[in-house]
Amino acid sequence: MRADEPLMGEALRIAEAMLFAAAEPLEESEIARRMPDGLAVGDVLARLKQDYANRGVNLVRVGKKWLFRTASDLGWLLAMDSIEPKKLSKAALETLAIIAYHQPVTRADIEDIRGVAISKGTLDVLLETGWVRLRGRRRTPGRPLTYGTNETFLLHFGLEQIGDLPGLEELKGAGMFDGALPQGFAVPQPRDDNALMEDEDPLEGDAQEEFVELSAEAVASDSEADAELETETAPEDEADSNFDIED
Repeated sequence: MRADEPLMGEALRIAEAMLFAAAEPLEESEIARRMPDGLAVGDVLARLKQDYANRGVNLVRVGKKWLFRTASDLGWLLAMDSIEPKKLSKAALETLAIIAYHQPVTRADIEDIRGVAISKGTLDVLLETGWVRLRGRRRTPGRPLTYGTNETFLLHFGLEQIGDLPGLEELKGAGMFDGALPQGFAVPQPRDDNALMEDEDPLEGDAQEEFVELSAEAVASDSEADAELETETAPEDEADSNFDIED
């Protein structure tokens, strides 16, 4: 037996107890404060993760937080107790994907990439899910709000970090692209740093109120052509997706 094995055993029990008792994912730094001297929290959590790899619950990391989650192959056992899900519209899915891959983005950035104005309520729905957050303000005229994803997004989609989103080759393999792509086409490397970018300013206290006002103004100022385009695409935008959100 290694000299530090009893110490590791005690550290594993402490980390296990903390994670089971926690009502939400725990910061790695919070677990580290309870670890015995001489042991790295990363080593302890890696060992605990290995111990639970083949059990009914698995230890997973989301960003810098850790939690126990039902093993993916046993999720069907709890299906009868799950909350009835709602579906995201195609418009909301496209908007979420743009935010995830291109963050930080403004409303104008999203509309430019989609090629159509964002219909009323799309960003509201994504903010309500908790997957999208207001980041800051772009240092451009009008100082528009910028959007990004958060840890709730990673948790829902089973991602350890935003960089685990599929790249171009993975998306091709999943059949997301049909036919030849334009020369030089690439999927952006996503990032979700909490630190503001060089062209971002921090939010003020009234940012959420302004978001609501901007949403209303955007709808009121839509031209008839944009409105007709949204009407024509509405049935497709409202089609069911494979991504569920809970009530």
